[in-house]
Amino acid sequence: MPGKIQPLNESVVIRSLRRFRDRYFPNSGKIVEKDLSPAVDTEKGEPTPGIFDSLPVDVQFLIMNFLSPADICRLGATSRYWRALVRDPLLWRYFLLRDMPYWPSIDHMSMPQLELLDAPLINEDESLDDRKEGKGIELKFDYMSEYLKGCPSCRQQWLPSRPAYEVVTSFLQSLVPSSEPRYAMFGPGMEYLDVSLVTRLMHAPDVLPVSGTPQRQINSIGSGISYMFNNQHKFNILTLYSTNRAERERARVEHQSVSNKLFTFEGTDDSGCPIYSPAPHVQQVCQVVDGFIYVANAEFGRGEQSPQIHGGESEVAQIRAVLGFAGGSTPRPLLVLSCVSREDPTNHHSRDRNRNRCRTSCVDMAKRLCLPQLSNPWMVQDTVAESLSGLLDGISWLLRCSGVKL
Repeated sequence: MPGKIQPLNESVVIRSLRRFRDRYFPNSGKIVEKDLSPAVDTEKGEPTPGIFDSLPVDVQFLIMNFLSPADICRLGATSRYWRALVRDPLLWRYFLLRDMPYWPSIDHMSMPQLELLDAPLINEDESLDDRKEGKGIELKFDYMSEYLKGCPSCRQQWLPSRPAYEVVTSFLQSLVPSSEPRYAMFGPGMEYLDVSLVTRLMHAPDVLPVSGTPQRQINSIGSGISYMFNNQHKFNILTLYSTNRAERERARVEHQSVSNKLFTFEGTDDSGCPIYSPAPHVQQVCQVVDGFIYVANAEFGRGEQSPQIHGGESEVAQIRAVLGFAGGSTPRPLLVLSCVSREDPTNHHSRDRNRNRCRTSCVDMAKRLCLPQLSNPWMVQDTVAESLSGLLDGISWLLRCSGVKL
């Protein structure tokens, strides 16, 4: 991950686990193999390890590496020893650093607190050796909670349940025909990738069928294109390009920047960050749409010459400009499609953690675009332009934010 996050070596985690076990089982060298579960020495009141507890710590750590987060939590329910062991913060910090680059999505509710990973590692003297059943030390950082909150396979359990009155209101609203949600789509990923996401959208009836072009117009923009989600729910996308097609194609081939006609540069603030204001026709769009889709370029080593692609400050300023002009009292949702042109054949569904992904991870993208500082709901979704993989997950989230009952 980019930034100053300190890596965590496996040996550090194993040492922490070993110190804890030696403290928990002080007589672990006197193991009775007939014991199949932890017992308590009646003379000294000390627990006696069972067969599984007596495995070398590095083997126990290897086993946990192959388990899912839910399985590790179930393992913690088998005994007091494992319940304490699987809560080792170094263990879950290791899992966070290992797995975050592979999470296909992240949102404003599941984003880990990255400042926890920027913090220095706990010293060996501050290990978990003093953990006892009922006398757990107060942990400064709860890496386990951060992991379970952000991991896609676990985060559903962290979503707040809706009150009963909201469920009834949602049901009543579903009986009333709702207007077709409209979203404004913009960003460098629409223009600088080798595969056009917009073109693929218009020719992928198996993913999102095109349901037509509405007649309602917005000055200088048009009416956008309507799509059908799950053959039930219509929604409209207005595409906002930075300039005309010929200039975009020339800039993409020559890796040059173009004059962005969507925004006007207003100068810099006191900290030197750029300030943009949307062009008049873009302001009209911002005031009538129900949300925004920002297509980010997630490919490594593409378009570094263009400040509109990898100039993070410009991207952040432009996103905040359109959100600031959005009408209505409710903050508009922002879906960020972290887009690459094609699947990476060397890493597709790969479980090899030693390989580097050839794309910016969702957590890194959220950090790059300063999304945690926004008051608007947001989500970052891994997307591939050629196959449109991941797109439906992002659209589903966006429709739900707009009150569509899926």
